[in-house]
Amino acid sequence: MANTPYPQSYYAASANPVPPRPALQGEVETDVCIIGAGYTGLSSALFLLENGFKVSIVEAAKVGFGASGRNGGQIVNSYSRDIDVIERTVGPKQAQLLGQMAFEGGRIIRERVAKYNIQCDLKDGGVFAALTSKQMGHLESQKRLWERFGHTQLELMDQKRIREVVACDSYIGGMLDMSGGHIHPLNLALGEAAAVESLGGIIYEQTPAVRIERGANPVVHTPQGKVRAKFIIVAGNAYLGNLVPELASKSMPCGTQVITTEPLDADLARTLLPQDYCVEDCNYLLDYYRLTSDKRLIFGGGVVYGARDPANIEAIIRPKMLKAFPQLQNVKIDYAWTGNFLLTLSRLPQVGRIGDNIYYSQGCSGHGVTYTHLAGKVLAEALRGQAERFDAFAGLPHYPFPGGQMLRVPFSAIGAWYYSLRDRLGF
Repeated sequence: MANTPYPQSYYAASANPVPPRPALQGEVETDVCIIGAGYTGLSSALFLLENGFKVSIVEAAKVGFGASGRNGGQIVNSYSRDIDVIERTVGPKQAQLLGQMAFEGGRIIRERVAKYNIQCDLKDGGVFAALTSKQMGHLESQKRLWERFGHTQLELMDQKRIREVVACDSYIGGMLDMSGGHIHPLNLALGEAAAVESLGGIIYEQTPAVRIERGANPVVHTPQGKVRAKFIIVAGNAYLGNLVPELASKSMPCGTQVITTEPLDADLARTLLPQDYCVEDCNYLLDYYRLTSDKRLIFGGGVVYGARDPANIEAIIRPKMLKAFPQLQNVKIDYAWTGNFLLTLSRLPQVGRIGDNIYYSQGCSGHGVTYTHLAGKVLAEALRGQAERFDAFAGLPHYPFPGGQMLRVPFSAIGAWYYSLRDRLGF
């Protein structure tokens, strides 16, 4: 049977040691079978186990193999489309409930880290950096919007203030969110998996779901076994493939690229990011970066629509890094990798139920670290019969990409080009 290892990333190279997890052999029964051992699946499992459910997870590769173990490691609040966009789409009542949840994911992460003593280099503080006056105006509006929903750990920064927290001359200002922050994302997933197992949950690695047998007692079929369950949670996101065709038609896997430098001189690292905050800019196709615990700079950005792997990731991302930090001209890049996230046309997550017993959450659209942890709680609530918050997400409208699967990549790329041009021209 094929064994799928982690990609060659900094995170895989610096991951905490974990026990081997065997593939599923034969037939098992459980209350809930979760497809995917990323953040959505692990968060769902923890909330369910804490409420007395019996849970089994099937994972096609290894815990955190997908976006959960490859992302930029930044704790960013809200959704890929903010609460004001949601309010215009669905009205004030539904938006109020979604707005109240917009800052919950980060709290859940911190609660998990504390409760289960997860070693994942958690640091507080995230910066949104503005390159233009228009972007600065957007941050001012965003601060007012978030404060309307009770989120108050925010500070607007002028040009002088932002230079105190990031040594980049390009920014005219920004906003600091002290409830944001950053983590080693793969170690967070591995710690959550250990917590799942400490509560009696079972995780089968190298066990792809190849077919879902729907009905009153659904069955997840794998290459060498099957899981009979009362409920199924589909949490494969960008790595789900065509397992559930009705989900594939309204989403598109996209790739983002990340590089990691060699360890930096301590004084240089301190100069770049004196308070050790993470940073993302406000462009449509944004760049993001932070320091690791061993003082490397992780820098990511760009989107490849359709999730093709670029031939030379360093050639794409290194110029972006040097534009922000020309002082790193002679620094070596030790790691470069790509990872997929799932994009929806609305840029809002897709949550719902198929039949009576198959639940799903997908399509974080690049905003997944916090949202997936919230999604796990919301899905667990729904399985317990408390569906108000689940229904708020499930009621969001979603549409197939124009032109179907064949044309979704070029149409999305054209749209991204247009908004990137607007960023460069400052309008």
